[in-house]
Amino acid sequence: MINWANFVSQLFNGLALGALLALISSGLTIIYGTLGVLNLAHGAMFMLGGYAGYVAFTYTDSFVVAVIAGSLFVMIVGILMERTVIRHFYDRPDEDQLLVTFGIGIVFVELVRLIFSSDSKLVPPPPALQGVTPLGFMFYPTYRLAVVGIVAVALIALFFVLYRSRLGMIVRAGIEDAIMVSSLGINVHRVFMIVFGIGAMAAGFAGIINAPVVSLTPGIGDDILVETFVVVVIGGVGSFPGAVLGGLIAGEIISITSMFNPSYAYVMLFAVMTLVLVLRPHGLLGAKGRE
Repeated sequence: MINWANFVSQLFNGLALGALLALISSGLTIIYGTLGVLNLAHGAMFMLGGYAGYVAFTYTDSFVVAVIAGSLFVMIVGILMERTVIRHFYDRPDEDQLLVTFGIGIVFVELVRLIFSSDSKLVPPPPALQGVTPLGFMFYPTYRLAVVGIVAVALIALFFVLYRSRLGMIVRAGIEDAIMVSSLGINVHRVFMIVFGIGAMAAGFAGIINAPVVSLTPGIGDDILVETFVVVVIGGVGSFPGAVLGGLIAGEIISITSMFNPSYAYVMLFAVMTLVLVLRPHGLLGAKGRE
């Protein structure tokens, strides 16, 4: 039965899901916006963050350590991936980039499946965020409320790093004229490597933050990758604000539609994406593609 409490609960669910999608999508769109690479291994990095955090939690019994370990591990993986593989594909056709990142994602998934098996794993939320919070007319899981705040802080930090810091200025200058920036003594390739690592870290951070909500499996990144690409298309490819807006819209669409008929949740999501592509081919906040 649908009532006011159920509807508001689904709105909160959509906000929590949308915030996570926004964070994951921001990492993907940062990588594309700065490097021009569509990273199909991004969903696998989301999964890796969850499992790395799970291992850290198993040994330390600390959720904070798990979040830090999961994020840093995926950042390191992203940096190594950029140094050893991705930088050789910057000037290659888009389909080559898609194929190589898709293959890397499969390797990551199968390695995790080999090490941890296909059994689901769960990371509990910290004790202070367990249980439910009374909101007057309903009770809502405390951790899901906390997820919204945690992700909001992470997104604000990403924004300041990429748009209000020296690193962000160098990145944008390097995109426009890498030779000129290099002539000033700045190692553009090193900066781009850091940006790829930051984008990967955003996915890994989301992976461990999401672990107390949805149990970990090796294939958990597959569905999230599809949702992330839909978010990027809705918000605008390469647009950080667009990723945030698209994530919130997608989260609410999935959540509210699920209240009426879960089987139509993704139908509605793709319907909205199609509508956006028809009316605004570059997305809600996107600009024309890279030259």
